[in-house]
Amino acid sequence: MQIVRTILWVLLAVFIVVFVMLNYGEPQRVKFWPSEDPVGFDWPVGIIALMFWLLGVIPTWLYHRSVKWSLNRRIRSLENSIKSNALAHRDVPTPAATSAETGDSLTPSSDSTPA
Repeated sequence: MQIVRTILWVLLAVFIVVFVMLNYGEPQRVKFWPSEDPVGFDWPVGIIALMFWLLGVIPTWLYHRSVKWSLNRRIRSLENSIKSNALAHRDVPTPAATSAETGDSLTPSSDSTPA
């Protein structure tokens, strides 16, 4: 599956580079503020397309990473709670069960009378 993802990323990178190279012709005016004296720059069309593609991809990628981080954090929290519950409910031998297994008695036997 990793090879498929790598191939797709390489194809996307090649497509973007080819698009920018084919559209690297006459610069176009990009206005940042509409007014009598517009503030803007003259950029090639490929660079403009790349810039606006990045403006669309970066917020989506950041949102995806934050959701993935919070879900991984929630999964780790649930796994830790399961581990702590499993450790808390283990069969821990009680002192009475231990003494019954060894044959020792916590109470004195009835045949021995105090002297």
